[in-house]
Amino acid sequence: MDRIAWNMRLKPGMKGEYKKRHDEIWPEMTAVLDAAGIHNYTIWNVGEELFGYYEVEDRETGNRVQRESPVVDRWNTYMQDVIEVKIDPGTGTIPMLELMFFHK
Repeated sequence: MDRIAWNMRLKPGMKGEYKKRHDEIWPEMTAVLDAAGIHNYTIWNVGEELFGYYEVEDRETGNRVQRESPVVDRWNTYMQDVIEVKIDPGTGTIPMLELMFFHK
């Protein structure tokens, strides 16, 4: 199991809309997350910063499923007016943070 973390920025004044869209997340989007082996996905906010964390059964499979999904492409387009979407061209997903410390 891999632990994945990412960060993004909200566009000014878009916190409420970001929350609303995730409260109403598409069932087909959660189906992609399930197919990718993604679990315990959580997103936090402070100011205009977002921090996401999830666990994935296999990082490469998770990246591939997301990269190849037209649903993820639609979601990313849908969210462009709310967040600054940055995609890592190497993985086809948002850039991941490097783990610097872990305490179990």
